Amino acid sequence: MIELQNLSKSFGPIKAVNNLNLDVPKGQTVGFLGPNGAGKTTTIKIMTNLITASGGKALLQGVDVVTHPKQALSSVGAVVETPEFYPYLTPVETLAYLGSIRGMHSDEIKQRSNDVLQEVKLEEWRNTRIGKFSKGMKQRLAIGQALLHEPEILILDEPTSGLDPRGMVEVREIIRSLKKQGYTIFMSSHLLGEVQEVCDSAALIDHGKLLVYDRIENLKGLSKVSKIEVISATEISQTIVSGIRGLSSIREVETVNGHTVVLTYDGSDEARADLLQAVQKLGVRVTSFSQVGLPLEMLYMDLVKESR
Repeated sequence: MIELQNLSKSFGPIKAVNNLNLDVPKGQTVGFLGPNGAGKTTTIKIMTNLITASGGKALLQGVDVVTHPKQALSSVGAVVETPEFYPYLTPVETLAYLGSIRGMHSDEIKQRSNDVLQEVKLEEWRNTRIGKFSKGMKQRLAIGQALLHEPEILILDEPTSGLDPRGMVEVREIIRSLKKQGYTIFMSSHLLGEVQEVCDSAALIDHGKLLVYDRIENLKGLSKVSKIEVISATEISQTIVSGIRGLSSIREVETVNGHTVVLTYDGSDEARADLLQAVQKLGVRVTSFSQVGLPLEMLYMDLVKESR
């Protein structure tokens, strides 16, 4: 459904996207993951023909977005960067306006407006001026307008960016619903937990380069590094901390307080079991031994370090 072939984009000496290759199969939800400045929005703007690549191609259902933009984007709904609407219009008026621009018939616009407003949970606000909307409500309306013409592909640029916790949950619920309906969804994010929670696969990028692309369950097993929080019933002395630092699998020891340390270590579940035994042998009376952070987060940080 989406194919990026050797895609590159330079702004002067800066390579925002660097020889990026990526395929997204039909019906998959793919997280495009990276920190701010990694090249996510630039890639999405190329995919939606808002800017032109310096090299390579972006194909949507096999159609080049540069040579045949109307055909390529006819089955695409997109939300790029922060959505803004005319504040004096209502959702119904906004969708009617956008539908007419797309060449949709008035009856179709009316039916689809009812459907999408229900999908994004804005039906009770359908006749309220958008100027009164919260940022989360505007974001849901943005997803609604992207769905108006019944596209097969959804491209979402940081769909929960800047939202409060409630707004983030609401948008994620909408994405999950659309995922169940079989949409092909390509969403960028800098939130590892969000991608791990919502997506089937993730493409991790940094400085425009693809670091790894695989299914979420496979990526979880790739991380060689984990963090464990150890809580002791008694105070953990500096002598014990020094002993922990000397263990072969340990990368880093962070003292949180007198009873808690966080250990960064290399290895598998077997290494984790060995680590628990070793810490106890050093005299720590362990009351809690639990993983800190997400597997995807640890993998990403490890890959970024290796790529620099």
